[in-house]
Amino acid sequence: MKCRHCAFELTNTFLNLGFAPPSNAYLSVEDLTKPEKYYPLKVMVCDQCWLVQTEDYAQAEELFDSEYSYFSSTSSGWLEHAKVYSEKIRTELKLDESSHVIEVASNDGYLLKNFLDMKIPCLGIEPTASTAAAARLLGIPVMQDFFTERLARALAQGALQADLIVGNNVYAHVPDINDFTLGLKTALKPGGTITLEFPHLMRLLEFSQFDTIYHEHFSYLSIYTVSKIFDFAGLRVFDVEELSTHGGSLRVYGCHVEDPRKESSRVRDILNKEKASGLQDLAVYSAFQQKANEIKNNFLGFLIEKKKLGKKVAAYGAAAKGNTLLNYAGIKHDLISFVCDAAVAKQGKFMPGSHIPIYSPEVLSESDLDYVIVLPWNIKDEVISQNVKLKKSGVDFIVAVPALRIL
Repeated sequence: MKCRHCAFELTNTFLNLGFAPPSNAYLSVEDLTKPEKYYPLKVMVCDQCWLVQTEDYAQAEELFDSEYSYFSSTSSGWLEHAKVYSEKIRTELKLDESSHVIEVASNDGYLLKNFLDMKIPCLGIEPTASTAAAARLLGIPVMQDFFTERLARALAQGALQADLIVGNNVYAHVPDINDFTLGLKTALKPGGTITLEFPHLMRLLEFSQFDTIYHEHFSYLSIYTVSKIFDFAGLRVFDVEELSTHGGSLRVYGCHVEDPRKESSRVRDILNKEKASGLQDLAVYSAFQQKANEIKNNFLGFLIEKKKLGKKVAAYGAAAKGNTLLNYAGIKHDLISFVCDAAVAKQGKFMPGSHIPIYSPEVLSESDLDYVIVLPWNIKDEVISQNVKLKKSGVDFIVAVPALRIL
């Protein structure tokens, strides 16, 4: 395999999680009697541009099909994050009714509805039918397709270029990151701004967040590597913010390479942090497998111990990161009775691989539980605040990453 950015031959394995089904391929009752697709989940690191990437195995269309069930609006914290960003960026860029905003991977309209309320013209680009339909119900125009340089050229030829292009948690999801970035350049007006948010590889390594690795994430990104990819496409990173979302993310600000805006000192500061953390040191990557194995073994041992003691364990959050953890540990319905999730699209279905049933959150309070595993640990505070009565009744809430602990 060659690096998806620089085409250098890949020889260094970062993490091997064996075989797993796609993390968002939730199953219906009927699906339980059919064969389930499993793919290798192996991550490589390029020691030239330091892009961390999944091993080639499948087309994106197999992952983001009509049954894809991730709806951004199910998290109140994420909705607030999107609202604060929208107000901030409107002020900074002086966006108004003459401006145009494009969001790539616009999901269910969680972000663009804010621009709609501000009467700023916008367009969502979203390949998944279910989430695109939800956004259209809000009055948001959506182009249902994958974002590519070809699509961006078609937009530009139709006189549709953006003053602002937003991409939240999509940059890691694209199999051809060079083509995607060239598309960003093509769709961006002269003087326009790109903002991309993505989980920071430095935090993944620091906090052993191996469960954020799954097939839908083709890339694991640093400001160092993103700057290289932007430069390849004729773009430039001129600013960056560190965010707490998704266990530690970056929001990069990009522009055309000839744009006169000066580079913020924050770009150099984070580049220095990354180097000091060993993001350009193969030894740091080769040590990660042992950390993932330790987390997996401790979690599995905890569940087996509680099973022997007759304790009842459920989980909250039918999240992709939870499926990575469950499938790598080989956990099934006998150790975790059920998972609750606020997304109606997931309720009544089953977790891929583990086949644990998914119910609505109301079931938590109706069950005689001893422990609740919060699988999406990045929203643990939100989950606990919604279940204060359950916690006061003596139910312990647990996270497994970066270490097993009671909340």
